[in-house]
Amino acid sequence: MAFNLQTFKTRAVTAVVFVVIMLAGLLWNQWSFLVLFSVIHFGCWAEYQKLLGSIDPEYKDVSPLHRYGVMLIGFGVMLWMTDAGFYIGTLRIALIGWSLFWVGLIGFILSEFLLAKKLNPKIWAHSALGLLYISLSWGLMMQLFGNLEGKVLIGHAWTLPVILIASIWINDTMAYLVGSFIGKTPLSPVSPKKTWEGTIGGAILAVLIVTGSGVYVFDFSWKAMLLVSATAAITGTLGDLFESKLKRLAGVKDSGQIMPGHGGFLDRFDSLLVATTAVWLVLYCFY
Repeated sequence: MAFNLQTFKTRAVTAVVFVVIMLAGLLWNQWSFLVLFSVIHFGCWAEYQKLLGSIDPEYKDVSPLHRYGVMLIGFGVMLWMTDAGFYIGTLRIALIGWSLFWVGLIGFILSEFLLAKKLNPKIWAHSALGLLYISLSWGLMMQLFGNLEGKVLIGHAWTLPVILIASIWINDTMAYLVGSFIGKTPLSPVSPKKTWEGTIGGAILAVLIVTGSGVYVFDFSWKAMLLVSATAAITGTLGDLFESKLKRLAGVKDSGQIMPGHGGFLDRFDSLLVATTAVWLVLYCFY
């Protein structure tokens, strides 16, 4: 593919803006963290529902009460999973989340059992998958904020999420570089550009870089760093492949166009969606 200067400029500017926004949201305080992932939550849901409409035409006809009801259910779950550090005055954000969950659920019930012409369990399954794929993942990210209440790492509240995200980004970068130089064996028909050599090499380098930096630069626990980086490297690739499968079924190249040259929310956070749930489960089991 010939080098296109204008395309390169667009991708570079978008990448810089994306990194600045991400760092500001991650590092400023707990409210910027919550706002950041709230925007990401609804952005992922909008693109997921659009993909579903292309995969299954029946999903295009769901009512607004269903469409926004499941989003609100998911957002309520995400807020409900915040820890005790999220308060507005004396009101805990988790209680607001619990209320929004019921508002969304009532809207969903009204749309499906009172207003719909027929019950369609297949459509419910599509939306239920979205709750697991998107809302549960970002809810668990809320629990990683605070380092699982200090049980895993001692540091800033954002330390564990930042390590997880860094593991994903480094793994993706190293996999691309290794695959470009020595990649020969295709990893999956779903994503023809990925190779086994790049995937394995990227994972090994990501684990070494993240774990080594955490232990020798920041004096973090080697056990925690190894668990996070290894789990993120392995499951992040699965997340990438899953979203690639959705796009292939929908017949689209990108899930959205929110970031020129880089695609949409799901394109940027596909790996993190799956890795977040996996890392939470691993840390929960060990700590």
